[in-house]
Amino acid sequence: MAIDRRSLLKYAALSPLASAFASLARGTESAADAKADYTLHIARGNVELAPGHVVSTTLYNGQFPGPLMRFTEGKRAVVDIYNDTDIPEVAHWHGQMIPSDVDGAIEEGTPVIPPHGMRRISFTPKPAGFRFLHTHVIAGSDLTKGAYSAQAAPVYIEPKANVGAYDREVFLVLKEFEPSFSHGGDMDMKFLSGDPSKELKQIGKAADEKNNKQHKEKGFEVNYQSFAINGKMLGSGEPIRVKPGGRVLFHVLNASAGEMRSLGLPGHVFRVVALDGNPVPTPTEVPVLWLGTAERVSAIVEMQHPGVWVLGDLDNGDRKHGMGIVVEYAGQRGEPRWEKPKPFQWDYSVFGHPITTPSAPDETIEMLIVKNNAALDGFNQWTLNGEAFSMASMKPLYTLHQGRRYRLKFRNASDDTHPLHLHRHSFELVHIGGKATGGITKDVVMLGGFQEAEFDFVADNPGLTLLHCHQQLHMDFGFMALFKYA
Repeated sequence: MAIDRRSLLKYAALSPLASAFASLARGTESAADAKADYTLHIARGNVELAPGHVVSTTLYNGQFPGPLMRFTEGKRAVVDIYNDTDIPEVAHWHGQMIPSDVDGAIEEGTPVIPPHGMRRISFTPKPAGFRFLHTHVIAGSDLTKGAYSAQAAPVYIEPKANVGAYDREVFLVLKEFEPSFSHGGDMDMKFLSGDPSKELKQIGKAADEKNNKQHKEKGFEVNYQSFAINGKMLGSGEPIRVKPGGRVLFHVLNASAGEMRSLGLPGHVFRVVALDGNPVPTPTEVPVLWLGTAERVSAIVEMQHPGVWVLGDLDNGDRKHGMGIVVEYAGQRGEPRWEKPKPFQWDYSVFGHPITTPSAPDETIEMLIVKNNAALDGFNQWTLNGEAFSMASMKPLYTLHQGRRYRLKFRNASDDTHPLHLHRHSFELVHIGGKATGGITKDVVMLGGFQEAEFDFVADNPGLTLLHCHQQLHMDFGFMALFKYA
């Protein structure tokens, strides 16, 4: 069965042990005698989300989130990673332009960290800004593995230029816990700017009708019982204590396995200064932050509305089950208050340069996203241009030529939102939500249901390069593509 094959393939990566350890040795000769900047242990442990509410999961250094790691752009870094679990692991340095063998993706040829083994990672951190570290293994039907675990840690590469005037930094890592399977329903797409395409709806409808002849129920989705910010459910951790007139730079990471997240703070606005760690051309004030899986937003909030407030998700159920944190002004007491913000659609283009027609790339690659409902033992199968990624062959489908500028054009013939992630490269949004834009540099972007998105990247980091939807359930069941350099 498909699930068993994927499960076994994780262990198959260990079979050429000699080759893997040879790669390890080659990758660490120059750093062999250096002192590690950070040491990480991957191990099972407990997280106390609230008094008496403890969950068991896999952690970095016994905590969630994992330790904040700060690096200097361009200065060589060494990290020792110990795998104290019984399964092979990898650690993906999300958002960095580093070699394939240290990026942390088996599909790119990164050697695994064997069970009860270790690997020394040496790389030059870049680009500057807010990145993060997370596991990158296939979970399939096992809700204890991959991003369903709590293996996530914020990474900050110090920029040469300040992103803005602020008094303090606060890192917030959003995460859900206690997952379970359910049969899926339609996703609410109203939070994203842009209108759905009638043509894409027709393609999606045809795929549904074809699959419904064989599979009467919708494919599995994942639900969660508990939600937390920095490992604590709303009201259980220490509040964020602020002073009137203070300027707080919030670095927000959505470390979810597959959830889109929102954040609102009653009476305040967020001045977005960076997306995925990259300064935006047009810093803009918004009443709500929206983050797809693995996205990061850096935003400055001026504290001009004294009180005790809930900084939380707009979804009442998720917020009441923990997705929030208290913001407490000095000298203020009382129950934290929540007020729902006015309706607001997330529009990436407001942070960029308005343009009429993007400059032409050297080559355009189109990708049509189609869902085959419940096609894999009850799980949805995802295809790009009619092909689901195979972990058995891990065949690259696209060839890149160094120095060329490529445009990836995505057409989403499903009702799902897809946070699209390109490894080892940054990209520039050129068309999103029906609007042309420029200057917005990212490594993850949300593509709405039945919508289109286009982004450009320069092939300037040779080696195998993975593209995938960052929802664990989607990437596990076909939504990946591998690029190779000529």
